[in-house]
Amino acid sequence: MASFIFTGSFIGLAGVLLAYYGNPANTGFCVSCFMENIAGSLGLHGNIRMQFIRPEIIGFVLGAFLISVYRKDFRSISHGSPLLRFFVGILLIIGCSIFIGCPVKMVFKIAAGDLTAFIGLAGLSAGVFIGLKFLEGGFRIGRATPSPAANGYLVPGLMFLLLVLLILRPPFIMMSTKGPGAQYAPVFLSLAAGLAVGALAQRSGFCITGGLARIFLWGPREVKGCPKSTGLLMGIVSFFAVALIASMLTGQFSLGWHGQPSSNESYGWSFLGMLMVGFGSVLIKGCPLRQLVSAGQGDSDAGAAVLGMLTGAALVQNWGLGGGAAGTPHEGKMAVIIGLCILFIIGLLYRERGAGIAPEYQTGLE
Repeated sequence: MASFIFTGSFIGLAGVLLAYYGNPANTGFCVSCFMENIAGSLGLHGNIRMQFIRPEIIGFVLGAFLISVYRKDFRSISHGSPLLRFFVGILLIIGCSIFIGCPVKMVFKIAAGDLTAFIGLAGLSAGVFIGLKFLEGGFRIGRATPSPAANGYLVPGLMFLLLVLLILRPPFIMMSTKGPGAQYAPVFLSLAAGLAVGALAQRSGFCITGGLARIFLWGPREVKGCPKSTGLLMGIVSFFAVALIASMLTGQFSLGWHGQPSSNESYGWSFLGMLMVGFGSVLIKGCPLRQLVSAGQGDSDAGAAVLGMLTGAALVQNWGLGGGAAGTPHEGKMAVIIGLCILFIIGLLYRERGAGIAPEYQTGLE
């Protein structure tokens, strides 16, 4: 329990401080926004306002990698469904882009007084609930089996390469001079924070969607095959509490519905976007942050999800799918509807009737 609370508290404090020292408002950490920045920096999209190699993302993966190697927890494994995880990774970022933020950023937005973020919380919770129903119905994507060691090193190696590119800044790497991509805290402070978060999340198993799942699994009725625990939920509570206090102390708290940073006031579509994120995250065993951490500790299927998230980040910008202050574009609405339909189809195709929650999902719900 203590490890969850400490991890959540650290994420809350570190994220608010990064926003105070230069990251975009209410964006201490945001996997989806930062993935869009990285995709732009690599030339995968042409939005000059969203181009920067975010050291926080690098830190999440390398922090998890280094601590898992040090603790001898690093295992190169595969669940036999890399293409599925890749595709769902794309959908996660599309859903986040509609809301304008990943589940981690959602908590920061609420802690900073953005009341519209509660719409995202409701949608994410609904998606987690739907995903749990599919797990109870026997959904599974395969058991973890050993894979060649090189597979587990691919994503950490990619992040190390990105770190080198960030430091050297060769001419083919694009960097924004205005907009969100040009707003960042000191690079080594961001990297240090990311490394610490990655290490702590690896040790504790911190996951936003896993924590929300406890709300639906907590009670007198025991869900078949799922252990009872409130650690992940308490991690989210401590995350929010510390971020709220830090936001107030640093003058970043502003309570209201309108005019909030990175806010989409198209509430119905924000709800559905985060519903897709919650649903997809449960199916592939973790929120976007959890996918980065799992990839860092050797899960090559999570690595496929990370590459899918990077691809999704490029598609969001190239196809104009993301929400904004003016609402949700038609293309984004269609993407959410199609994405939800695809997730329901995946949930049905990978279901074994009467099997209950598979053992490989239990650790993500503890």
